[in-house]
Amino acid sequence: MELQTPKELHKKHTSLEEAISQETQRPFPDQARIAELKKQKLRIKDQLAHH
Repeated sequence: MELQTPKELHKKHTSLEEAISQETQRPFPDQARIAELKKQKLRIKDQLAHH
């Protein structure tokens, strides 16, 4: 995995939050997609904690 700056990680984290929000607002949200987005968001949060 390519090293990223905290600024880039924050941007991705925010983007994932928006994607999760959009998916949950759909009439029939895709729970598998939401779970995957949350996993990605958690990985980024962990990377930020180690910076």
